[in-house]
Amino acid sequence: MSMVIKYGGNAMTDQATRAAVAVRLGAMAADAPPVVVHGGGPFINAALDRAGLEHSFVRGLRITSPAAMEVIEQALTLLGKHLAHEIGPAVALTGRDAMLLTAAVASPELGLVGHMTGVDVRALTALRAAGLVPVVACVASDGAGGVLNVNGDEVASAVAAALGEGVLFLSNVPGVLDEPTDHGSVMSELSRADIASRIADGRIAGGMIPKVESALAALDYGAPFAVIADGRDPAGVESALSGGGTRIRP
Repeated sequence: MSMVIKYGGNAMTDQATRAAVAVRLGAMAADAPPVVVHGGGPFINAALDRAGLEHSFVRGLRITSPAAMEVIEQALTLLGKHLAHEIGPAVALTGRDAMLLTAAVASPELGLVGHMTGVDVRALTALRAAGLVPVVACVASDGAGGVLNVNGDEVASAVAAALGEGVLFLSNVPGVLDEPTDHGSVMSELSRADIASRIADGRIAGGMIPKVESALAALDYGAPFAVIADGRDPAGVESALSGGGTRIRP
């Protein structure tokens, strides 16, 4: 079954685990190559620190100056190359390749941060037809020669919708938790109404909010399913593919 997999940066910080997960993603290429969209928050933070650049967030989105954007694109491009190498039959791309991803500035206060406006699937389709896994970094063209930093969950949702495929969000949590402090309380599924009530009462908070919102957006745009699951353990991938994690439904 073809799908889009969002591999979160926080789930990639342990190199041995990332390599093991990558092997599993590479094995999928023999049957139905997934599209892997990757984040890279911790790697971006480290690169900005090395460059002596400050980093801050508004509503979960990174404020991105022109100087920061240059560092971010470099960090994500290099991370994509490493991940593609670990996967094996894979090719690393950014949204600027073949105008794969286009976006528009989200808000002046955020700088070079964008919201998705389009996905050109031709490069993804060609690579998959050759049995290769496209590995996509979450930077997009602004359509005028510039580049924008886009939330990886939003990119994955847009790509899934453009392909008409389900999306699997691999993160540093086992799924959406019934009780936020109990990692054994993973909800097997959640509806839109469930999500709204849990955000209102605080049981869904912080970085989980954009994940569930992106999952709902993917469904709204036409993705047949969306799952949030654990990417810190290779077994988490197997579990998610066999029904583990939290499935988001309308």
